Amino acid sequence: HSPTSFTSPPSSPQETLTGKYGEEAKLIYELQDQGGELLALRYDLTVPFARYLAMNKITNMKRYHVAKVYRRDNPATTRGRYREFYQCDFDIAGQFDPMIPDAECLKIVHEILRDLQLGDFLIKVNDRRILMGVFAVCSIPESKFITTCSTVDKLDKMPWEEVRSEMVGEKGLSPEAADRIGQYVRLQGGLDLIERLLQDPELSQNKLAKEGLGDMKLLFEYLALLGITGEISFDLSLARGLDYYTGVIFEAVLLQQENSHVEESLSVGSVAGGGRYDGLVGMFDPKGRKVPCVGVSIGIERIFSILERRLKASGERVRTTETQVLVATPQKHFLPARLKLISELWDAGIKAEMLYKKDPQLLKQLQYCEDTGIPLAAIVGEQELADGVVKLRDVATRVEVRI
Repeated sequence: HSPTSFTSPPSSPQETLTGKYGEEAKLIYELQDQGGELLALRYDLTVPFARYLAMNKITNMKRYHVAKVYRRDNPATTRGRYREFYQCDFDIAGQFDPMIPDAECLKIVHEILRDLQLGDFLIKVNDRRILMGVFAVCSIPESKFITTCSTVDKLDKMPWEEVRSEMVGEKGLSPEAADRIGQYVRLQGGLDLIERLLQDPELSQNKLAKEGLGDMKLLFEYLALLGITGEISFDLSLARGLDYYTGVIFEAVLLQQENSHVEESLSVGSVAGGGRYDGLVGMFDPKGRKVPCVGVSIGIERIFSILERRLKASGERVRTTETQVLVATPQKHFLPARLKLISELWDAGIKAEMLYKKDPQLLKQLQYCEDTGIPLAAIVGEQELADGVVKLRDVATRVEVRI
């Protein structure tokens, strides 16, 4: 997908971050007065990207960015939830025809989750405009859209009864309104559901919902052509808490694996999320010029915690180095020979290492190869130097050749 990458500092003026995240703002890591400035650590990579586009007057860009973000959350390290963690973002900024870049973002998520072999996953897709339309049709006042959104978003974690009582009890909606919302937000499906909602007498009268459903239909047609609809579900309960989304939103979740009797073991929840945020760049542009954007964020740390757990269970060893050969010597006083040889290998682009000891024992050196999974050892001793050769040993089979 050939994007470019760039970096930005992890701290920003506090006002850059505030007002962009809605109810989640309480998780922003604020750094009190730093020499007269109120700063905060970045909460994600999307807001800094939008600011970068606005500051540099860029109207068209495709990029990926892997970096740390910070959230003042309650950590649950067993589930891959940290206060400081890496995200990997892909974003496409620019004025394009509807849903083409959006479809590519979903394809990227699908490709990553498939290639990492994390087991079965589901990418849920919705559109902020469809939600707004649903709320309007259910006569929810606009002032309550955002808070209702964050309640609806909990449907994947708690049953409808609890969500309903939060709507009525805490968010002050009428029981009738809550029940009407319930009829919509519990729906999930594919093109068939989109067609059905387009025929819905009330929703089809709502301008926002109609736009959203039209785009959703287009999106699902493109996703079918990209061959990924099997793992994608149009899910009306998906709301994503953030304020800055304007259109399509998505979230990828891993489905419970076979060993589901260990409840805790794999409940990592969402591993990727994203959507369209057409208004964000305009917030940073002094003239309010907008740049449409769509992007997706992969939760690297969460994915790692799953992979690590899986490796532990299978007892597999992971090579933590790419070293191809260890330069070794069987006798004392052969550090110069090792340094000369390793330098030649490095210059030739071969990944090589040696032990940082003047006179290591040969056994120790070979043991190191076994421990770290280095496949070859290049051995130089007196005899080899005299003959002008290097003895190359295959660590696993112990077969040696002179070169």
